[in-house]
Amino acid sequence: MLESIHIYPLKSCGGIALGEVDLDRFGPVGDRRWMVVEPSGQFLSQRQVPAMALLGVRVESCGGLLLTREGSVCEVPVPGAGALALEVTVWSDRVPALDAGDAAATWLTRALGRPCRLVYMADETRRPVDLDYALRGETVSFADGFPLLLISAASLAELNNRLAQNGHPAVPMNRFRPNLVVSGCGPFAEDGWRRIRIGGVELQVAKPCARCAIPAIDQSSGERDPYINRALAAFRRFDGQILFGQNLLYQQGGTIGVGDPVEVLE
Repeated sequence: MLESIHIYPLKSCGGIALGEVDLDRFGPVGDRRWMVVEPSGQFLSQRQVPAMALLGVRVESCGGLLLTREGSVCEVPVPGAGALALEVTVWSDRVPALDAGDAAATWLTRALGRPCRLVYMADETRRPVDLDYALRGETVSFADGFPLLLISAASLAELNNRLAQNGHPAVPMNRFRPNLVVSGCGPFAEDGWRRIRIGGVELQVAKPCARCAIPAIDQSSGERDPYINRALAAFRRFDGQILFGQNLLYQQGGTIGVGDPVEVLE
């Protein structure tokens, strides 16, 4: 069963839980269409700036963002036709983007304590999924590389069981920033899936998600706890990478909702 749905409108910042979501050619509607970049255009994430976890994010009815931190608020409209067009970098991809303006940049620079700017991915932008995995020319937002990340609740429970055995408190799912959380299967059952159906949408399991430093960051405080990644490495390290969760692709979108059945097709 689909237990929960999450989007992250501003890459690497606060998430939003939804009861249902439409899937378009970018991924879940509203997911990671905004991004914080250095003045050079290089993307920033919690890997370099853990304080990004502390930014509250809300999507306004107009599609713009309401950003908050410690009582400070910044309203950001969707950049219009006259916005400055930039080329930004997400990992090895060079991607066109629209600058959200000086007011947003000034607010974020103060909130995060380093020079940065806010950019938006316009509707006409096409960022291809890695051709080693794309099946039919799928595209993606500013997400790391795939439209969806799925994790089972049982996989997190297994990690937390191991943490408890070593006297460490449990960690919540938000450390891993999934879009879809599923229940009703065993720990890491998703590792063996190749095709699934959620509601009426068929999805392909593209590859496991290699984890970086972000699971070690407490999303409520921005503090690092390196023990989390050490605990994961003890039983989830394969070929030098810590794997937790599965990246998904799909060719036809649709609407999925919490409570939808999850059917393993292959």
